[in-house]
Amino acid sequence: MSGGYERGSRFERGSRFDRGTRVDGTLARGISRVTGVALGPYQTAVIRIGFAVTWLLFLLREFPHRQEMYGPDGPWSWDLAQQLIADNRAFTALMWSDSQTWFEIVYALAVLSSVLLLLGWRTRTMSVLFMFGVLSLQNRSVFMGDGGDNVIHLMAIYLVFTRCGQVWSLDERRERRAREARARGVLPGPDRVGPTLWGLLGVMLVAATLAGKITSGWLGGWLTLFWGLWAVQGLWWIVGRRARTPQPRVLLDVIANLVHNAALFVIMAEACLIYATAGWYKIQGSRWQDGTAVYYPLHLDYFSPWPALSDALTANGTLVMLVTYGTVIVQVAFPFTLFNRRVKNVLLAVMITEHAVIAVVLGLPFFSLAMIAADAVFLPTSFLRRLGGAVARVPSRYGGRLFSRGDRRLPGPREGDPRTTETAEQPHVGFTA
Repeated sequence: MSGGYERGSRFERGSRFDRGTRVDGTLARGISRVTGVALGPYQTAVIRIGFAVTWLLFLLREFPHRQEMYGPDGPWSWDLAQQLIADNRAFTALMWSDSQTWFEIVYALAVLSSVLLLLGWRTRTMSVLFMFGVLSLQNRSVFMGDGGDNVIHLMAIYLVFTRCGQVWSLDERRERRAREARARGVLPGPDRVGPTLWGLLGVMLVAATLAGKITSGWLGGWLTLFWGLWAVQGLWWIVGRRARTPQPRVLLDVIANLVHNAALFVIMAEACLIYATAGWYKIQGSRWQDGTAVYYPLHLDYFSPWPALSDALTANGTLVMLVTYGTVIVQVAFPFTLFNRRVKNVLLAVMITEHAVIAVVLGLPFFSLAMIAADAVFLPTSFLRRLGGAVARVPSRYGGRLFSRGDRRLPGPREGDPRTTETAEQPHVGFTA
C-alpha cells in the first residue's frame, strides 16, 4: 500500500511539474514575443498611411477656408480660444501668436508633416510633428470638428509611440539598403540628416520653453512629453553610435518594442470602444429601436449631397429597417468577435463597406476615411501583404517604385530568418526610423 501511495504521489508531483513547465514555457514565449519584436508592422503602417492621407486631404480641401476655420480672425476668435485653452490646458501652437504669418507657418507645417509621415520619412520625428499640427489646429477651434476629427486627434497621439515605419516607408528602404551594403562589405556613411533635424528641433524647443509658450507644466504636462521624446531620440542615437557592446542597444530595442505593442493594444481597444459605445447608445434610441433611424439623416439637406440617391435608398422601408438593425448589430457584436478570425473579418468587411457608403451617400468622406483607417488595425496580415505586393507590382508613373517586393516579409528576427549574423546583431537603433 505504501509503495502505491508513493508512486501516486510521485505521479501527482510529476503532473504538477509538467503543468508548471508548460505554463512557464507559454509565459516565456509570450514575454519573448512582446519584447522581441514590434507586433503588427503592416497594421501600424496602414494606420500611419491612412491617417496621414485623411488629414492631408482635409487640410488641402479646406485650404481656401483655413482662415474661417482656424485663422486669427475666424468666428471662434483668438481671445475666446485663449480663454478656453487657459481653462482646459490643451496644447495648440496657434496660441503662441495671433499673427497671420505664424498661422500660415503652422498650417504649412501640418501639411508637410502629413506628406512626410505618409511617405515614412523619419517617421519618429514626423509622427511628433504630425501630432503637433493636429493638436494645434483642432484645439484652436474645438467646435469645428466631428467624430472623425476626434479619432484623428487620438490616433495622432498614439502614433507617436508606435514603430510605424517598419514597412512601406522610406525609412525601411534606407535600412534595407544599409543592410545590403554591409552584407557586401561596404560600410554605410554616417547619418547626418537625423542629428541635424534633432538639433534643429532641440533649438526650437529650447526657444519655446524659455519664452513660456508651453505652459502646461513639467510634471506630466506637454513640456514633459516634448522634452522626453527629444531626449529619448538623442539617447537612441548616442547608444546606437557610441555603445561598445550590443547590450544597451538591445535594451533600447526591447523598450521600444514594449511601448509600440502597448500603443498598438490601446489603438485596438480605442477602436473597439468607439464601436461598442456607438452601438449601445443607438440601442437606447427610439428611432433605432423601431428601425427607422437611417431614414432621417438621408433627408437632411446637410447630409444629402445626392438627393436622388438618398430618395432611392429610403424608398424601400424593408431596406431601411435592415440597414438600421444591421448597423446596431454589427457595432455591438464586433468587439466580441475578435477571437473568432472568420467572423471578425466578415464584420470588418461590412463596417468598411458601410463607411464607404457613408462617405458617398451622406457626404462625410473624412469621417469615413478616419474610421476605415482605425479599422485597418484589425486587417489580417496575409491580406495586407497581398495588398502590398499588388501595389508593388503597379509601375509608378515616374518609373520608380516606393515599395519593393522585398518589403513583403515581416521585419524582425524570426526562426529561419535568412539574415546574416552581422545584420541580426544590429538592432534598429539610431535616426533611421
